Formats: sequence, C-alpha cells, structure tokens
Amino acid sequence: MAIFGSLKTVRAQTTGRNENYKTAFDYIDDCLKPGTDAHKLIHSLAAGDSDRVELGNGAFALPQVYLSKAPRETGFFESHLAYVDVQAIISGEEIVEVTDVANLKVKENRTPAQDAIIYEMYDESSPVRLRAGEVTVLDPVDGHMPCIAVKEPALIRKIVVKIPVA
Repeated sequence: MAIFGSLKTVRAQTTGRNENYKTAFDYIDDCLKPGTDAHKLIHSLAAGDSDRVELGNGAFALPQVYLSKAPRETGFFESHLAYVDVQAIISGEEIVEVTDVANLKVKENRTPAQDAIIYEMYDESSPVRLRAGEVTVLDPVDGHMPCIAVKEPALIRKIVVKIPVA
C-alpha cells in the first residue's frame, strides 16, 4: 500500500527501489528550496495551471496548482498501470484517500493512452493528510483520490512525479 510521510522518511523507505526515486526526491527537494529553478516554476503557476518537466529515464514531473476539492464527492478514485505516482505537497494541505484497487469498481478505463483508470466512488478508503513537505508514493495497486480539501477548498501547490513501473 501507499507510503507517506516527510520527504526524508519516504526517501529512506524507498531506498533501493530504482534510480528514478532518487531523481524524483531530488526534484521535489529542489521545489521546496527557495531560489532554485524548480521552486520558481511551481510558484510562478496560477491556480488551474500545470507544467511538465522531463527528469530522464522515462520519469517526469507535473508541477500543478489548484484549489482542493470540497465536498469529497467532487473528487474521484484513480490508479495507474504504467507509472508510480510520487505526490508531494509544496504548499497547502490536502487529503488523499487510498484503498486497494481490488476494492474498487471501474467506471472508465483510460489506459493506455492516459494511463488512468477511473473508479466509482468508494466510502471505506483510508484518508492520508498531506502537508507542505510531505510525500506519498502510490503504486499501481493503490487506488487513490487526491486533491480533497481538509476543511474548505484551499490553494495547493503540488508536484506529481511519474516513475515508470519497472
């Protein structure tokens, strides 16, 4: 299941997976450091904007800025087959609900073109609260509903790094 916590803790828990994890965490670390190009990029985006940054070896980052979703029912569960998601909050906080994909009923399969499977709403997932500087790693078995407001919609700056499944 999903791994989550501080950047330092999650980095330690994924040591030895593959080189793309180090690349992902190095990029996220740069996003958190004032003065770096990555930090400037994520802070230059307006609400509703996103970008794509190639990281090499098939991995890429999606800096994005948005308002978190409320009520919860405006979100949706998803999973990915070709990529692992490494999601990092740069500013703000949100809830990411997580469950095993075996618990979910497919609503729409957008693979392989978009590498996304969308699921029906599910009410027995586990909420993970992510704050600035915290990260979650979501493998293909992790159905997840990100972007959920903690109390009310708030501006979120987030990096999603896509790591090819080995």
